[in-house]
Amino acid sequence: MPIIRLHTHIKAPAKVVFNLSRSVDLHTLSTIQTKEKVVAGRTTGLMEYGETVTWEAQHFGFTQKLSSKITIFNSYENFTDEMIEGIFKRFRHEHVFKYDSQSSTTIMIDIFDYESPLGWLGKLADILFLERYMTKFLKERNRVIKEFAENSEKYNNIPSILNT
Repeated sequence: MPIIRLHTHIKAPAKVVFNLSRSVDLHTLSTIQTKEKVVAGRTTGLMEYGETVTWEAQHFGFTQKLSSKITIFNSYENFTDEMIEGIFKRFRHEHVFKYDSQSSTTIMIDIFDYESPLGWLGKLADILFLERYMTKFLKERNRVIKEFAENSEKYNNIPSILNT
């Protein structure tokens, strides 16, 4: 069961980074490479505690659906989403935000804990490619969050963020 841990330093307040991280609209923008789109649940705006979203995307040449739910939510500090249906056996993605006032930087911490399906075949897939693929996927998402958080013109063009 791989656990991917990422630390992304972003020159923006925790509130900004927190809201961008739970924006359905920004997630859609950050996953253009997999053609992700919402097919059920919250379709736009900011995810809240207890809400679900179902994504459809292209991964490894196959169309896949994945539904997740926000199971923990502490404004501007952390939230957790967990898979309720999808290709993985399970996953839990913790998002933690720590603001350092001395450097005016938010450290965004991702802890992505997942278990692949198919027993030993899934474990082999993790070793051969899946863990690297998921790490790259999360890093790209974080790159987009950082870009928008550090660039107020882009940030202000996301409708769901303007209402917070």
